[in-house]
Amino acid sequence: EISEMSERSKQNVAHGLAWSYYIGYLKIVLPRVKMSMEEFSRANPNLVACRKTWKLHILVPLSCDVYDDLEKADSNIQYVTDLTETTLARAGIKKRIYKPSLYAIRDEEEQLWHCAVEYATPLQTLYAMSQDECAAFSREERLEQAKLFYRSLEEILKSSKECADAYQLIAYEEPEEAETHFLSREIVWHLRQEHHEEIAVLEESHPHTPSTTLDSAELNLQISVSDLPQPLRTDGF
Repeated sequence: EISEMSERSKQNVAHGLAWSYYIGYLKIVLPRVKMSMEEFSRANPNLVACRKTWKLHILVPLSCDVYDDLEKADSNIQYVTDLTETTLARAGIKKRIYKPSLYAIRDEEEQLWHCAVEYATPLQTLYAMSQDECAAFSREERLEQAKLFYRSLEEILKSSKECADAYQLIAYEEPEEAETHFLSREIVWHLRQEHHEEIAVLEESHPHTPSTTLDSAELNLQISVSDLPQPLRTDGF
């Protein structure tokens, strides 16, 4: 009965996507990010000096509008190189390759910030479902699922020892009117916060927060524990 209720409300969609993303990708990539960034930094000592930025920055647009090419999303974002790849045999694929990409982000002062950044790919699934009649996903349901995906992924990663301090989730709502360099500003804001942590600089009493950047409290959907997807068995097996 609980499973059927979750199916009808579609609450298990985002929760399942978050777990799949974690198990099938992040749990493999994140533990290796710092080592890959360190290797790149040794080869390019003037580019990525701030260790606090040695993590994978995961973009979570609540619109689920994901670009396949970040350079087309914002011209201030430029591809630099791929980090050290990880090759594993997965589900019958002999040599599956995992390799995050490093980008240079140009800020309003023409300074370059280097970081590994990519979209949360399951958002493409949520967007596609909202465009498919078979899924019967409305725009409002898609937004709710995007928020639930973020909250679920955040909780999963917080509990993961392997992935600790190796990621930065960046959830945001895009402005109604298109802004050419909106995305690069969002990323740079987070990089600056990480840089401040690295050099232990005291911030202002009221630090600026982009109006579109969202935190966990704002993404609270007021979903009770009983509403979330539950195991089919409750007898401990």
